[in-house]
Amino acid sequence: MTDSRFSCVLFDLDGTLVDTAPDLTGALNHVLSQHNLAPFSVQKVRNTVGFGARITIERSFAHYGKTLSEDALDLAHAQFLAHYSENICKNSTLFPGVDTVLEDFKSNGIRMSVCTNKTENLSLDLLEQIGVSHYFSSICGSDTVPNKKPHPDHIFSAINRAGGITEESILIGDSMADVESARAAGIPVIVMRYGYTAIPSDELGADLVLDAFSQIPQALRDLSH
Repeated sequence: MTDSRFSCVLFDLDGTLVDTAPDLTGALNHVLSQHNLAPFSVQKVRNTVGFGARITIERSFAHYGKTLSEDALDLAHAQFLAHYSENICKNSTLFPGVDTVLEDFKSNGIRMSVCTNKTENLSLDLLEQIGVSHYFSSICGSDTVPNKKPHPDHIFSAINRAGGITEESILIGDSMADVESARAAGIPVIVMRYGYTAIPSDELGADLVLDAFSQIPQALRDLSH
């Protein structure tokens, strides 16, 4: 890849690099079953995730008109993480074109970092199991930094840990958390239309909205001029 001003590319994980919704749904439904609540569909979970598991759980219980106490939410979160960590790559798959683009970027010396509201250890475990962890200079999870997305500190930490330069960085994501964090950090952001968001992708306010991962290299060239 040439003719791009971006030497550092940050990627969201869930809904951007990997379709994790099937395994996230399994973990969420495990928690809901403990409270005799009906399971969520995979599509409903795709519209719920983005700000981390804890908020996903809160929103899911709110869907049934229920509010968990802090202690109950702590327990539900622990149950979710335990189930998810045991089944983290059971049904999750890379979105089409991801491995090809990552290989292209790596071979052209572009620094890459994962900037996700999934915890760092779970992110690393997933990326290792699915076979793409070696492409990234850093994996910056929600617990890697004091302030996660949409706070700009998450963006700055991911760039610094990758050895990148803010002015030459861009975020590829799928949700409002991605757009808000990129805007706060002062870097461009691309949203993938296939991702996880309750708000239509074209209404998130990204610099570009793309249909396929394979379109990213050309998009970076276009945004460089």
